[in-house]
Amino acid sequence: MYKFTIRYLAIPIAVFFLAACQSPQVKEIKPVKIIFDSDMGPDYDDVGALTMLHAFADSGKAEILATMASNRYALVATSLDVINTYFGRPLIPIGSPKTHGVNIGCGQHWTDSLATSFPHKIDSTAQAQDAVLLYRQILTSQPDTSVVIVTVGFLTNLNDLLLSQPDNISPLTGKELVVKKVKKWVAMSGKFPEGSEFNVKEDSVSSKYVFENWPTKVILSGFEIGDKIFTGKDLIKTNIKSPAKMAFKIAMNFSKEDRNGRQSWDETAVLTAVKGPDFAFTQVKGLMIAEPSGYNKWQNQENGRHSYLVFKQSPDEIAKLIEKYIIHDKSINQ
Repeated sequence: MYKFTIRYLAIPIAVFFLAACQSPQVKEIKPVKIIFDSDMGPDYDDVGALTMLHAFADSGKAEILATMASNRYALVATSLDVINTYFGRPLIPIGSPKTHGVNIGCGQHWTDSLATSFPHKIDSTAQAQDAVLLYRQILTSQPDTSVVIVTVGFLTNLNDLLLSQPDNISPLTGKELVVKKVKKWVAMSGKFPEGSEFNVKEDSVSSKYVFENWPTKVILSGFEIGDKIFTGKDLIKTNIKSPAKMAFKIAMNFSKEDRNGRQSWDETAVLTAVKGPDFAFTQVKGLMIAEPSGYNKWQNQENGRHSYLVFKQSPDEIAKLIEKYIIHDKSINQ
């Protein structure tokens, strides 16, 4: 009887171990390491984009390595600091251009409202770290081919990074550092297949140089993508007291054309950087050509490093997803 029991007990045990060995291994999903580079001020979709990034960070899908100001306007870095601090990440480093660049202010007065309503340490963009040195420090400290750069503004900082020379931070040039450390660059930039777009045009010299010399994969969310995605209407109806709600409420009430929502240009770049483009878009591969005037053209190339997004999901479906992320409030873990 004893032998009989052991023999039949062995069968389910063997089956259990066989099934365990054959079960697929669950692949660990690591957070996307992101440097966020913004011209925050002329428009407020930047606020939505950075709020989304914090929502992704709170869910473990993104790690915010740094936030950069590409606009020298005084309250850009302050606004970045406000949002980072609100979401419990006051130590995220902030950089800004130090030698040249665009200075465009905020006509809708939401930046000064954020500065007077929320805690922050940086009172002026001039107080932020040197963006080039910060880029070099962050990239040097990260694993190879691990960083995703997201730009939703001018390309001043990327231009200066590419031109940077070896220093006490790294023996590599800026371009060599990008090759070694950057996985891809995602930008709200350009109009496709051709046209004139604000982020490219305002610092056209930097835009031309960067698109001609950037050495990694580039994904472009063009003007025509965010132009069809309207968000913010649900956000301003909520009871939350986030910087995003304040900025959207002030600006949407200020501009009659935004009463049904603001175009979501910058949010689409963050969405693409973290979730990848394939869930909502297809891509056209080729070469982005930025002219000295800031006008851009496109050359289709089957194996091109550049690509621009084309809708696969409807703009309304993407808008609902973005709205969910910009309504995100402080992390429950704080």
